[in-house]
Amino acid sequence: MANITRIKAKDDKASSKKETKKSDEPAEITRKVTVKAKNSENKKVRAKDRKEAKKLEKAEKKAARKAAREGKKPFILFRPFVAFGHYIRDSFREVRQVRWPDRKATWKLVFSVIVYVVVIAVFIMLLDMLFTYLFNLIYGGL
Repeated sequence: MANITRIKAKDDKASSKKETKKSDEPAEITRKVTVKAKNSENKKVRAKDRKEAKKLEKAEKKAARKAAREGKKPFILFRPFVAFGHYIRDSFREVRQVRWPDRKATWKLVFSVIVYVVVIAVFIMLLDMLFTYLFNLIYGGL
């Protein structure tokens, strides 16, 4: 068998601790502090500023277009068609804002509607049977 020798390395921290204990002097603790720039906050602030600038720019463009259009009014015969065009445009804008459900949510909604319809149908059938029985009692005696 091979002869194995263990070698222990000296630890500078351990030796300095022993020295400080022997000398009864308070150990000096140093802490390295690093200051990190908060780039994420700066980015958020910059993004917010950009969004606000875009909103202001859009509002200015919209106001300019509105001011340009106010001077012009369509001929009286074309006004219904213009109004219908505005209705279609606004409808498509509304549809774009809708949050459509995924497949799982859609099936849940479908099954809930089916259950609701069945419950209401059973309730109406029971009422119909009750009123039929009551009217047969009332009119059957005459």
